[in-house]
Amino acid sequence: MAEMKRINLALQGGGAHGAFTWGVLDVLLQDPEIEIAGITGKSAGALNGAAVKSGMIRAGRAGALENLKSLWQRMGAMREDHLSAFLQPWLQELGPGNVARALEYSLPYAMGETLSRMMSPYAYGPVYQNPLRPVVEAFDYDSVCSSEGPRLFVCATNVRTGKARIFTREEISTDAILASACLPTMFQAVEIDDPETGQTEAYWDGGYTGNPALYPLFDKDLPDDVVIVNINPIERSEKPVSPQQIQSRINEISFNSALLSELRAISFVERLIARGVIAEGDMKAVKVHMIADDALMNELSSATKTVPTGYILKELFAAGQGAAKAFLATHKADLGQRSTVDLQATYQ
Repeated sequence: MAEMKRINLALQGGGAHGAFTWGVLDVLLQDPEIEIAGITGKSAGALNGAAVKSGMIRAGRAGALENLKSLWQRMGAMREDHLSAFLQPWLQELGPGNVARALEYSLPYAMGETLSRMMSPYAYGPVYQNPLRPVVEAFDYDSVCSSEGPRLFVCATNVRTGKARIFTREEISTDAILASACLPTMFQAVEIDDPETGQTEAYWDGGYTGNPALYPLFDKDLPDDVVIVNINPIERSEKPVSPQQIQSRINEISFNSALLSELRAISFVERLIARGVIAEGDMKAVKVHMIADDALMNELSSATKTVPTGYILKELFAAGQGAAKAFLATHKADLGQRSTVDLQATYQ
């Protein structure tokens, strides 16, 4: 019998682009030689992580797969109607990039973007509702918070201190997951009691302090391998010139900055261990891997993150499946042995 490969998953946030992560998880969960020991995520990554954790507690891998499908059905991936059936051939002919541009330059999207810069989410007063709340409330939190199964970590940003807060086990709640996805131009800050300070703290999106935070996975009881599912492009070949493109790239750079800092720190520790400055075992030698589809993500935009169209979600799901299969075919044997990302060459 082949050796079990124990891994941790780092699931980035990126709104509807989290359907790519769904595709990756669909493949990993169906591989009997892969064991998911820990998951860190924010925003869509936190939703995917909660779906996996609660499903596994309830019914093992099959339960996790069912939960993920149910989650993305609620997000619109499986929505079928006569209009969708009629448009599907046209959308496939256009391709994801052209659909993304059509969304980006559409009047409703432009009006929504303008409104978000002119109007605070607090202006809605008592009629305000977070549209994600019904989706997040549907999780079974007895399972999400269970001490069994994969360790789950959810990252949010404390508005007052600017520091990351990591929610885990019984700390994870509907509000914790909503906080991890709280873009301040779109949603009101989520208020959660902090048992350490005794204060009620306001939280924004976890991407400002970690997309996602990797350091919770450095626990000695978790495996050394961290597989980052990247849905927020680190590089874009084309210079952004339109207001939408500029704002989108600003968001990508700011949301990647904390992750890049952690990867540089891991690379620094690697070099210290290699030089004998730090004895092996004194600090965790993290093995870093990445599953991504930069070509597809460079075609998409912030519009496809915030407008979950069924066609794009299905394309993302299929791309995630393809990327995960390619990763396992090329690097499965490397898991537990070595990093498959050259941190020094890529991120220094």
